[in-house]
Amino acid sequence: MILVGLTGGIGSGKTTAAKEFENLGVPVYIADVEAKKLMATSESIKEKLIDLFGPNAYTESGLNRPFIADVIFHDKAYLEKMNAVVHPEVAKHFTQWVEKQKAPYVIKEVAILFETGGYKACDFVITVTAPKHLRVERLLKRDDSNPEKIEAIMNNQWQDEERIALSDFVIENVDLATMKENIKKIHFKIIDAIK
Repeated sequence: MILVGLTGGIGSGKTTAAKEFENLGVPVYIADVEAKKLMATSESIKEKLIDLFGPNAYTESGLNRPFIADVIFHDKAYLEKMNAVVHPEVAKHFTQWVEKQKAPYVIKEVAILFETGGYKACDFVITVTAPKHLRVERLLKRDDSNPEKIEAIMNNQWQDEERIALSDFVIENVDLATMKENIKKIHFKIIDAIK
């Protein structure tokens, strides 16, 4: 199975791009969504996260996101420890998912594809970019966040130039119509390369 990694900085429009690939019939695995599902349903992840963060890691309604986000915000080492718990489980889940797919290629949408070295397992890598001011604007609307928090997240991620240098394709997400056209072209280039 041909694996295509899809990544980009926060607010770049990775998920919008992923949906466009889905519209073209490409199976898409959104790692962040699947990680959240696993953190909610996997007993072994739950136990390990409670060991790591303490009893406040979960509430009756599930993972205590605000609490965990606050702990990580004040001590970055917790993010690495949490990723060490969650990422292997997501990788296992992804492998099982891939085995069920019948398309010529699949897309794995991952925010930190380069940071984790995950891009090395990909046959192709696509990076989604957008100007910083647009990304901040989108995030302020989407996440009910504040500019300082957004800036902190952006500073913790790779910069576009670094991602682009290791990517096979780049999608600039400024307007939807142009992005859709670019995605179609990339889709057919990947199909041609597989033949």
